[in-house]
Amino acid sequence: MSKKPLYDDVRARQVLAQEAARIIVEQGLRDYRVAKIKAAEHLGLNSRGALPGNAEIEEAISHHLALFSGESHPGLLLRMRTTALSVMHLLGDYSPRLVGPVLAGTADENSAINLHVFADSSEEIAFFLDDRKISCRLYERRLKSRRGRNVQPDIYPGYQFAYEKEPVEATVFPVDGIRQAPISPIDGRPMRRADEKKVRALLEGEQA
Repeated sequence: MSKKPLYDDVRARQVLAQEAARIIVEQGLRDYRVAKIKAAEHLGLNSRGALPGNAEIEEAISHHLALFSGESHPGLLLRMRTTALSVMHLLGDYSPRLVGPVLAGTADENSAINLHVFADSSEEIAFFLDDRKISCRLYERRLKSRRGRNVQPDIYPGYQFAYEKEPVEATVFPVDGIRQAPISPIDGRPMRRADEKKVRALLEGEQA
């Protein structure tokens, strides 16, 4: 008689998503693919099988935070969104938009405040920060402008810096890049962006 597998395919995806979420939150890992592979290895499951999608990982992160950080998480989100609004005001000339975990509500202690800013050149942002004595570090981010497995990502420069003791990552797009958000690696749709008005409304809702 053959041995019954420990998990069926559906349950395996759920368990993998939960373990990947734990790794992401506890280890600060931001590469979902790497987190899924590490989760499969830890659980002794085949990483070549049907791995959970990024949207499933995102949902599992929300559940993990609600379960293990239920009391502290709202305060963390409030703090990070308040700082996000402050740094967006600072960068107001560059039409900043909040994106990522702080906007989605899946931020944790290892998350950065992710912004999209728009300028004629990335150097403008570097000069702006330098004039205000804010030390920054250059990075590159690969993002797709449209859906499709064969679509090659575009490379965008960005700057990492600290503001009010919170880590910030500001990715720089051309000025007309504000018209079309890049594709989210989470759900394959145009990335959700929020301007200052929307972030302020989020904060007012939380404080209410």
